[in-house]
Amino acid sequence: MSKSGEFRSIALIVYRDLTRFWKYKFWLAGQIGMNLADILIYALVFNNMVNTQLIPDYFKFFTTGVIAIAAFASAFSIGREVGIEIRREYTHYLLGLPFTRWVLITGRILGGTLRGLIYQSSFILLAALLVGVPDLYGWLLIAVTSTALSASMSGLAIAISSSTKDFNLQATFRALTYYIFFFFSNVFYPRQVLAMRFPKPLAEAIGYMPVSIAADIYRWAFRYNLEIDIGQRFLLLMVWTTGMLIMASLIYLWNLTRG
Repeated sequence: MSKSGEFRSIALIVYRDLTRFWKYKFWLAGQIGMNLADILIYALVFNNMVNTQLIPDYFKFFTTGVIAIAAFASAFSIGREVGIEIRREYTHYLLGLPFTRWVLITGRILGGTLRGLIYQSSFILLAALLVGVPDLYGWLLIAVTSTALSASMSGLAIAISSSTKDFNLQATFRALTYYIFFFFSNVFYPRQVLAMRFPKPLAEAIGYMPVSIAADIYRWAFRYNLEIDIGQRFLLLMVWTTGMLIMASLIYLWNLTRG
């Protein structure tokens, strides 16, 4: 297949996944409602209850953190569809189509990435209204960070969901992964607070999780926390993204053809 043919096939796979995304209207509404409730209820309630010396303006702290959660949750939706295809053996049909397996893998990850970006965009705009409008460099950081986080989480979800045909195991693995990345992050509390609740090595490790790194970059881009080393955080996110995409692609490739 020529390069133009490969790009056309990838575009068709991405288009298919995007059109399927809009079929989950009630799921999307529920996710958006849950994330908005986190901002408008949880953050507002706790804003006057937390120690302002540790977290100055908890509302802004949490609002920028929710952006990372939004990208994580929406990108993970592609994993459920891949799991359904594995259980129903629909992958045999996909493998019979006139494109290579790497084209299929690339298209699925790109589709999941775009779904994450579309869903997340509304929360980025909301943060701009509630926290402040970033400058041009901040917008660039937000765009690259969102793309990297959505891509890595989409790849991870695909790898997990394609690893077994058992629905209960798929759901368990996805829930466990979501729990680890979601709750073991600095979205809710900064490193200083985490160090009070967890052993110091664990609190430090949480700061190096991809959702925590992305949340730090968003906060810097929205000028909430300018004290972090933005270069280091960005480099760590790129390392996470590259490693997870390579791992996810190889796992999905193997699972597509193992029977």
